[in-house]
Amino acid sequence: MSGSEATTREVTLTWRDGRRETVRATEAQTILEAAEARAVGLPFGCRTGACATCTGRVADGRVTHDREPRALKPRHLERGYVLCCIARPRTDCRIEVGADVRTAMVSNPWK
Repeated sequence: MSGSEATTREVTLTWRDGRRETVRATEAQTILEAAEARAVGLPFGCRTGACATCTGRVADGRVTHDREPRALKPRHLERGYVLCCIARPRTDCRIEVGADVRTAMVSNPWK
């Protein structure tokens, strides 16, 4: 690899309705930015890791956050949840995305 080539990771985004998109993310891109570069729409709100609108769940691979994901509790991180607005893939990965992922993360005691 030459010095001008950036390392890229293949990120496969899956939705619960069966839709699937694969995007490539450079080291400088978050998962949300990589999706936007390919015109793949993901839900998002704050872009700072505070609102959880962009919550995804890693099904395969490794992802790290740029900073503490304030909208996720330790138990969410242990279960593989990530915030796509501040998360960068460190390996090729598969991530479940969409509003249903966030809904499933938070249990409703009144159901």
